[in-house]
Order: sequence, then C-alpha cells, then structure tokens
Amino acid sequence: MKKYILLGSLSFFLMNCNKKVETTSPTVTTDSITDTTATVIDTLGAKSFCYVGVTGKDSVFVSIDDNLGTVTGKMRYKNSEKDTSQGELTGFKSGDTLKLTYEFQSEGTTSKRDIFFIQKDETLMEGIGNQKDENGQMKYADESKVAYKDGQKLEAADCALVSKALK
Repeated sequence: MKKYILLGSLSFFLMNCNKKVETTSPTVTTDSITDTTATVIDTLGAKSFCYVGVTGKDSVFVSIDDNLGTVTGKMRYKNSEKDTSQGELTGFKSGDTLKLTYEFQSEGTTSKRDIFFIQKDETLMEGIGNQKDENGQMKYADESKVAYKDGQKLEAADCALVSKALK
C-alpha cells in the first residue's frame, strides 16, 4: 500500500511539474474620447479660397472667406486698356452658387453691383445676365436667367500671390 501511495504522489507531482503555466497579458482598450493621437479637424472655421482669371492682357483676382455660408472677400479687375476696379465682396453661399455684392472703386467713384459665381472643383465661373439699376446698385434683372457657361473662368491660385495683387 505504501508503494501505491508513494507511486501516486510521485505521479501527481510529475504531472504538476509538466503542466504549462499560462500567463495572461492584460488587454489594453483605447477610449476614443481620451485618445490623444487623434487629429482634430476644424469644420466650423472660416475657409479661405483664392482665384485668378486671365483673358488676354486682363486679369481678375479674387480672395474669399466662407464662414458657414456667409462669404466675404476682395476682388480686383486689372484691365490693360480700361480702368481697373478693386473692392469688397459680401454675400452668401447657396449650394454651389456664391451670391455676392461687389462694392468697388473705379474712375474715382464707388459703385455696387451683384456678381454671382458657381464654385466647383478649384474653379469659379462668373455669372452673366441682364442687370438693372436699383437705388444705385446694379442687380440681376432675373436671377433665374443668369448663365455661367460664357462667364469668365477663374482657377484656384496661391493666396500669397492673390493677396499681393489685391494690395
């Protein structure tokens, strides 16, 4: 009987010695709220765009800031054989259309006129349409008849270059 107890104890001891010891590694979970490596993207701040259009020897420079649909900016027509005009843009964005008022200085007088653009893929297309004088401001006679296919096309440009031209 002593042999069986000794043999059983020895067997039990050998079985426990050959047993693999498994260690569990702690799992790390990340919390997206406290993750400090995430890049923050500002979707609410003003977005700036700059454009240049060239037709022959004439140039147009536009700098606009879109702040959640409210648009402000500057524009300059630099004409080779006519007076140059330069002024402020104010208005709003409706879909891909910028509906702006251009208040500018030309020939020593201040004038205002409506100017619409379609803003798509790095370009602005100027709207062309009949305008009428309304209390000293030129407005489109019928906004639904403004055509963009024949208007001047402005391409996206470096804002440093456009800012220099707007001074």
